Amino acid sequence: MSTPLTYWDYLRLDDLLGLQGGVGEEAADVSADELHFIIVHQVYELWFKLTLRELRLARDHLAADDVPEEHIPLVVHHLRRVNSILSLCVEQMRVVETLTPQDFLAFRDKLIPASGFQSFQMRELEIVMGLEDAERVRLGGHLPLEHIQKLATRSAGGHDAWGRIERARAEGSFLAALRTWLYRTPIRGSQPGQAGDDAVVAGFLDDYLRAGDAASEASMGRLAAALESQRAEVSARVAASREANRAFLAAEDVDDGERAHHRRVRAAALFIESYRHLPLLSWPRLLVDQVLEMEQQMVLFRHRHARMVERVIGRRVGTGGSSGVDYLDATGKYRVFKELWSIRTMLLAREALPELSEQGYGFARGGA
Repeated sequence: MSTPLTYWDYLRLDDLLGLQGGVGEEAADVSADELHFIIVHQVYELWFKLTLRELRLARDHLAADDVPEEHIPLVVHHLRRVNSILSLCVEQMRVVETLTPQDFLAFRDKLIPASGFQSFQMRELEIVMGLEDAERVRLGGHLPLEHIQKLATRSAGGHDAWGRIERARAEGSFLAALRTWLYRTPIRGSQPGQAGDDAVVAGFLDDYLRAGDAASEASMGRLAAALESQRAEVSARVAASREANRAFLAAEDVDDGERAHHRRVRAAALFIESYRHLPLLSWPRLLVDQVLEMEQQMVLFRHRHARMVERVIGRRVGTGGSSGVDYLDATGKYRVFKELWSIRTMLLAREALPELSEQGYGFARGGA
């Protein structure tokens, strides 16, 4: 007769609960404050593991050669789970903050030179999302990934950590998959590869920019009446904003060979955000909302992390030799999904939108 499965066997609780011994100690010999510190950070790493799984599943759906409409709710589902986890990670800082400065200083030196920026799962998560090396804040003249690579030659588990980083780099990112999906989104009923698609996209952008100019002129008139003394300054600011919108939608910041692709991606994001009230855009706009929520939660996590560290250790040098809070604050400027944020700057009120014909917002398989 087989032994019945138990809850503790299924979760391997004996193994799990035996992993809080710190540096070569038994958990019973670790102080309560250090045990708290270890458990909180182990829990973070478990959440990161689940987040990576969910984000990769969402990415793989979007990166498929054909994306059936019924798969978009699955992507939204995975992203919602990611966002729930990240939100919980932000709130979990409350638990960390129960550690007073003196509590932490009692065992802080034991950590040197280990540091949170060595979390290869966080670095892996950034890579899978789509953060580029060139966008990273340097750490003592080196990128955090270079620091992990150096540690890989001296740490028993380092080789696997670096291997995970390299494998994540070799994968396609969620950002790349999202852009591919957006690129294939029908705009005014036209899809990539169809005759005249470039003209349809250009026409949509021209109409949108004209509508935006008219809306800003009306707003400018009201603003100038209220702030007559600042008319010239405000006029210049509005004109600069208009020009920035045009340059962005024309993808002038992108190399010539990729400009047409990025122009269509941005036009699609603008189309989805602008006409989100249409029934056929219900799931695409929820997907876009979840992507923005994911980045917002990452920004909140970085900010809350920096404030927690400042509260506990002030502006000391980090245990790994970083500038501590200054480094963490700098990472709060990371943005992966810049195009989706930029689109929000140029959205129009619903009544100001260019009109669509009934066939102007049809969708087909493979796109949004």
